[in-house]
Amino acid sequence: MVHYYTRRVSADENQDFYYVAQGKGRYAPTLRAQGAWQETEQHMAPVAGLLVHCLERHDPRPELQWARITFDILGMIHLEETTVVTRTLRPGRTIELVEATASAGGRDVVRATAWRLARADTAQVAGVEAPSLPGPDGVPPWTGMEHWGGGFIHSLEFLSAESRPGRGQAWVRTPVGLVDGEESSRFARWCGLLDVANGVANRRPPTEWLYPNVDLTLHLHRQPEGEWVGLDTSVSWGPGGTGQTSSVVHDRSGPVGTVEQSLTIRARG
Repeated sequence: MVHYYTRRVSADENQDFYYVAQGKGRYAPTLRAQGAWQETEQHMAPVAGLLVHCLERHDPRPELQWARITFDILGMIHLEETTVVTRTLRPGRTIELVEATASAGGRDVVRATAWRLARADTAQVAGVEAPSLPGPDGVPPWTGMEHWGGGFIHSLEFLSAESRPGRGQAWVRTPVGLVDGEESSRFARWCGLLDVANGVANRRPPTEWLYPNVDLTLHLHRQPEGEWVGLDTSVSWGPGGTGQTSSVVHDRSGPVGTVEQSLTIRARG
């Protein structure tokens, strides 16, 4: 389902959206987009949703579908007006590669590249090996994310079937809209939740260790439906300062793909 909102209020007072459209590819983040590591940054998750929103608006190709989206985090994402520029890197009739780059604070901060591929009827050969999560109905609310700060995390609803250091299963959704003043899809909003995977199975408390991700890659074998994102997540930390957060990502009907995040790990000084 696609929602369209026409009423705009300033970013400072807006509690119903993560961004307020300013026109010409410019977006003002609200406090709902505030990051978890620093008060003066945006959380990567809503930025990812914003970039998908802009990619969907770039030369729409309804006959194609999203297969892979990679987000590279190029630096601190300042909590200030964000400009998004899109372009087609590899045009094609059945395979196309597109790009969206967000800039804030005078520099590029996140770049997304995405493959969109032709649709085809492959139902007779479809098959998935990943096990399904218990659906969100009946899964208890989860308060395990409350140790994270920032307006974004506090805007979310979490449920959890399992959580321990290094391993977690969680469902997440948000009542907050993506962009005030522009039409946005449920898929863009869904993508705007994926980055929380790095916080659902912490190996160590974020008060003692820093482990931000420098990227996020979503691979899809099926287009997701609905508002819930299910995360079946494992976290591995190596001995040399790098780590990996790996998630099988779900909607209510089962697995739809995977999310991978590369981590840089260091003790708090």
